[in-house]
Amino acid sequence: MADKKADLAGPGIGNYDDLEKILPQDYSSLLTPQETQKAIFAAKNYIEENLCKELNLMMVTVPLIVDVESGVNDMLDRDGSRTPIQFHISNDYDKHPIDAQVVQAATKWKRIALKQFGMKVGEGLCTDMRAVRKDYFLDHDHSAYVDQWDWELVITEEQRNLQYLTEVVEKIWKVLKGAETHVQQLFPQLKTDKYPNLPEEITFIHAEDILDRYPDLPRKQRETAIIQEYPAVFIYGIGWTLDDGYPHEMRAADYDDWITETVSANGKPMHGLNGDILVWNPVTKRRHELTSMGIRVNAETLKKQLEITDQLDLLKLPYHQAIINNEIPLSIGGGIGQSRTFMYLLKKAHIGEVSVTVWPKIFKDICKKKNIHVLE
Repeated sequence: MADKKADLAGPGIGNYDDLEKILPQDYSSLLTPQETQKAIFAAKNYIEENLCKELNLMMVTVPLIVDVESGVNDMLDRDGSRTPIQFHISNDYDKHPIDAQVVQAATKWKRIALKQFGMKVGEGLCTDMRAVRKDYFLDHDHSAYVDQWDWELVITEEQRNLQYLTEVVEKIWKVLKGAETHVQQLFPQLKTDKYPNLPEEITFIHAEDILDRYPDLPRKQRETAIIQEYPAVFIYGIGWTLDDGYPHEMRAADYDDWITETVSANGKPMHGLNGDILVWNPVTKRRHELTSMGIRVNAETLKKQLEITDQLDLLKLPYHQAIINNEIPLSIGGGIGQSRTFMYLLKKAHIGEVSVTVWPKIFKDICKKKNIHVLE
């Protein structure tokens, strides 16, 4: 079971010998560098416009840095393995200093921003978020530089259920499918029998049901197995401890609700009002995560999740107090990976073909041998 434990946090492959083996052997980009840039912005504009239309969102500005004392930075998981970049702003000769952090995602900030912008039920916001996650292993679809459409929508207590979550996921899937059609109309070479398109429908399945199918496999291998059967899935209930004693993947205790009791389509008791969209990437022939999202914790589930994770000390922070005291709206939200989505839609083998960031020399050398042109 040690492999399952090691697989709970930290994406990526783990070493460059293995990474070199899994990268495509016969790869050639379908787009030139200039066409790639044009296609990126065509897809970006389409997704932003239509995501806002489908979910009734408006684009808003978003922070790159936050005050440490606010408690709004995203810790990504609950094992402390991914820590944010922190720095001291001396300001006024250290008379009025600020300790700041570079955001890892805007997950918590968005919920506070709903109140700041006066959002009502059924209204929400979308951001063009940039972040740094320094603790990732840098592979073909993970980089230290993160770009997401981080969005958040005000909901009612009655909407905190699987049916509503499912409806929102289906709207997001409609936007992603529409973006695929849009870029292929602009660049017909992207429509090719070599790389199948996204399926018309996305399949919904609980993390517990996937474990039942593949009880001996660790999480990433279970995901790989299920998306070879269903090439696009939304996995419900990520964070709750499953029947084998491990969560499907660790999730922070203070944003997504992974504890609420639910019932699967076949009547089995389940937990969690969150999940991930995963697709099969025909270029890399690997699992490919596009978005993580969920209905957010309320006062009751926040306390329960912090108790389970032995983090009740967080309740003193302003963000957590705002939830406990019902000072910020109930919401649903998520982050759709921009470069991750562009990589898929433009049939790229490496995320560095659609975003500019840093890579180690060993990896850049591997990419050159594989005919993968990484931006620098």
